Amino acid sequence: MILVTGANGRPGSAVVAEFARHGEPVRALVRDPAKAEGLRELPGVEIVHGDMLWPETLESALAGVDRVLMISSAGPQMLETQCTFIDAASKAGVGHIVKFSGQESTDGFDPERFRSTRSHEQIQRYLIASGTPWTLLRPSQFMHVYFEEVPDIVGSGELRLPLGDTTLAPIDIDDIARIAYAVLTTPGHEGETYAMTGPEALTMAEAARHIADAIGKPVRYVDVSSEDKQRAWLEAGYPPPRAAAFAQLFEERRSLGTSTVDLSTHRRFGIEPTSFAQFARRNADVFRGDAPYTVTPA
Repeated sequence: MILVTGANGRPGSAVVAEFARHGEPVRALVRDPAKAEGLRELPGVEIVHGDMLWPETLESALAGVDRVLMISSAGPQMLETQCTFIDAASKAGVGHIVKFSGQESTDGFDPERFRSTRSHEQIQRYLIASGTPWTLLRPSQFMHVYFEEVPDIVGSGELRLPLGDTTLAPIDIDDIARIAYAVLTTPGHEGETYAMTGPEALTMAEAARHIADAIGKPVRYVDVSSEDKQRAWLEAGYPPPRAAAFAQLFEERRSLGTSTVDLSTHRRFGIEPTSFAQFARRNADVFRGDAPYTVTPA
């Protein structure tokens, strides 16, 4: 049996949907079953309730599980959450843990300088030391985070970010899901790290043009200060720690300036990478403000 944790989140639900698309059974761990209605509609999906921070709630979820895709929200408790889960999975006899991590596409980025990225590094070291066979999935920024700019895109026709001429190489979550499915259902991935980006390094002006082309309306990039953007995040209801962490991360991206595309993992699994233009066209209703979207969890 294969278990996907964090199955109510964007990447987790995309991976579960990929299993359903292939007609493969999968177990989906959620903290809040009331939010899992979309997963329940998918064929072959077993919903289990548990909290990764509380091993006593995970016994049924881990029973008979051979492989796990470990995902949790990137909040302040991520380090404790995932390390606690690694211990519980190892104790339950799980044979392979695939950690869903992250890796910045910007050249020269130091993950040890920032809480969320540093936590991923610490969890990876803990997983490797646990003795349980492991694989690391390390995608760059999700294309889906641009949904969070929809209020400005709809309200003023602007993409407002504090990035100057920096380039980023965002990846479609559906590409990640296809890669994760392949890793979880085929042998030979123990001890491997799979980094991945989208197929192009884009300035925010280029991203805005792709969104404009998709929705048939002008969208222009406005370079704002990190202070202004942090204030906007707070006004939108972002928790202060998250708004501060995002501001710090965007300042670092701006200072580094350029990103490098890495499609080695796409090639390894024979997956055609999704361009930002394709992503924008596929989600034109979201960028027009005509369809709902979810924000990144705190």
